[in-house]
Amino acid sequence: NHVLLSADYSQIELRLMAHFSLDEIMIDAFVHNADIHLSTAAKIFKLPESEVTSGMRSKAKTANFGIIYGISAFGLSQRLNISRTEAAALIQGYFSSFPGVKLYMENAVRKAKEKGYVETIMGRRRFLPDIHSANAIVRGVAERNAINAPLQGSAADIIKLAMVNLQNKLRYNYKSYLILQVHDELILDVDIDEIEKIREIVRSEMEQVMELRVPLVVDIGVGNNWLEAH
Repeated sequence: NHVLLSADYSQIELRLMAHFSLDEIMIDAFVHNADIHLSTAAKIFKLPESEVTSGMRSKAKTANFGIIYGISAFGLSQRLNISRTEAAALIQGYFSSFPGVKLYMENAVRKAKEKGYVETIMGRRRFLPDIHSANAIVRGVAERNAINAPLQGSAADIIKLAMVNLQNKLRYNYKSYLILQVHDELILDVDIDEIEKIREIVRSEMEQVMELRVPLVVDIGVGNNWLEAH
């Protein structure tokens, strides 16, 4: 009489990038529930969304997530199997489309160099002593961490807080219970008779756990196993 419920934060790191970077175009896309990868492709390739091909959207999606990890033109060219020149143009187009993101990245590295650490949304610190390394490769890793750690760390903050709130809500009140966290996803063992109520509680607790400049969105699935729940 039990099934698994999977609740997965949708594009939480990109949403946090919009929140931290204050980029108005990216914020607007998320606020209006736009297809962020389609919207990005249209801006990068300077086309109306109706003319964006699936290949263009795919490249924009790779750029969206790659930029978060501080991907280089070489790295992007390898991932997309395109020339380094084309990859550099893609990154340049991305920064032109989302100037706030470029500014966030520059400021993140600058602050890390000044303080020696970066912080998550709830104030946890990651220290980056290699940010001053004379070795360019070592320093580059630290700079990418300066950009990415606040995003990944804040995503971790948010889901941990959601877990605590959800556990407090479910404990002693329902037969269903939280069993697992997988990155940006929570898995619950749910009594069949409680499915709709638990779905409602999970969505409410996860989406309203913290107020950002963009909405938090959760995708929920139910199944007899983890694969079916997706």
